[in-house]
Amino acid sequence: MNLKYLIVTFSLTLFALAACGSGNSASGTTDPDNGGGETAKDVTIYTTSVNGSKLSKTTAAFSTTDNMSPSTLTLNASTSYQKMDGFGAAITYSTAYNLLKMTSANRTAFLKKTFSDSEGYGFSYVRISIGCSDFSSTEYTCCDTKDISNFGLKSDDNNYVIPILKEILAINPKLRIIGSPWTCPRWMKVTDIESKTPYNSWTGGHVNPDYYQDYATYFTKWIQAYQNAGIPIYAITPQNEPLNAGNCASTLMPWQEEAAFLKVLAPTLKASNLTTKVYVFDHNFNYDGNADQTDYPVKIYNTLGDVEGAEYIVGAAYHNYGGSYTELANIHNQAPSKGLIFSETSIGEWNDGRNLSARLMNDMQDVALGTVNNFCTAVIVWNLMLDTNKGPNLDGGCQTCYGAVDINPNDYATISYNSHYYILAHLASVVKPNAIRISTTAGSFSQDGLTYAAFKNTDNTYAAVLCNNNSTQKSLVLSDGTHHFSCTIPAYGIVSCQW
Repeated sequence: MNLKYLIVTFSLTLFALAACGSGNSASGTTDPDNGGGETAKDVTIYTTSVNGSKLSKTTAAFSTTDNMSPSTLTLNASTSYQKMDGFGAAITYSTAYNLLKMTSANRTAFLKKTFSDSEGYGFSYVRISIGCSDFSSTEYTCCDTKDISNFGLKSDDNNYVIPILKEILAINPKLRIIGSPWTCPRWMKVTDIESKTPYNSWTGGHVNPDYYQDYATYFTKWIQAYQNAGIPIYAITPQNEPLNAGNCASTLMPWQEEAAFLKVLAPTLKASNLTTKVYVFDHNFNYDGNADQTDYPVKIYNTLGDVEGAEYIVGAAYHNYGGSYTELANIHNQAPSKGLIFSETSIGEWNDGRNLSARLMNDMQDVALGTVNNFCTAVIVWNLMLDTNKGPNLDGGCQTCYGAVDINPNDYATISYNSHYYILAHLASVVKPNAIRISTTAGSFSQDGLTYAAFKNTDNTYAAVLCNNNSTQKSLVLSDGTHHFSCTIPAYGIVSCQW
């Protein structure tokens, strides 16, 4: 198709005007602006910088000239990588509790801004706990009385998480939901699988192999209970942080034990005619320093063989509390037919989580683009919303975590937006579910401090997300081979474009 090239240049003045109009401070503690002057219609652009605008939205036109600058980044749809599932955050009991403390009107406005694809940023993936997490009202599972026939959802599910999920699904019916257990029922626990000595504690212990079938049934009952409540479950993991026995609710499940359990869980899911996918591992890039657990997912894949239902195990999930996202490429190279998702990270006191100057660039480079550029199909952070006192939470869990946003418990109306919200919004606003990550070819411009990823959406629109970790702005030309336009990325800033 022979279309003429158009030119547009985004000057510093434009970004300054967008920043002035957003009403935001550099701390990231005010409401991001989803407005901005819109005149041309070819390209939609979102901009956030440490010291300027926050998710300011503008539009621009294509260039009409034929000459392309050496500072051109060309998107190549002919070379493609993974299909994207989406971006989002965890809906814990604590998140649901805080949301339900808001007025109905304020809550709806926040959820629309966050999850709506037409009226907001289009978050499309959430994580929930199967039973309790360390951000629940108490330690519990859905079957705390021995015998699997005693299974049943509890108050945290019925009165908090499910009502909020229903509100989100009404806004975004295509929402994907993944569930993870922090602990199995205590009556299933043993100190070790050799002695099978009973272990009656929420913290630590192992699943008794004698109860693998009951535990597999527990998963199917949980999926069915949520589906019966109108909540479809897209995926599960067998155990949150299987190498961490220190959380207030936790269960140890080294790869040998998770593999053995999956040989029971997979056929049980299949026999129940469920379509829920399974991601293994769900823990840190460095396997918590356990040498014998290195390459945990690959070791599981290699033991499944022709197990009935093995097709349900579609990939692995990772956290970033230890190690580097470069581990993702290592696992992908060993098992290219399996998927990868990034399922948890948090900001908190330990990483100056409310300081946007300290977090925005690092989180965009590592949590968002670093994982996506290493084959992750989803990026999910921890609590979507906590209060400004870091709660509610449980003793023995994280007492120093912040939410992607924090709400003031004095009014349950004033919301502070942190780095995790901004990085997810920059991805979700332009990269839609089932988009394909594609390759790029860079011109002769300096790559120092510049990180980016490119995509093609199912509606044939293109998307690019660029992060500039430099003290000066970067001006580039973006091209899809047919159209091109000029784009300026502010100092210490992020730009997301869709056209």
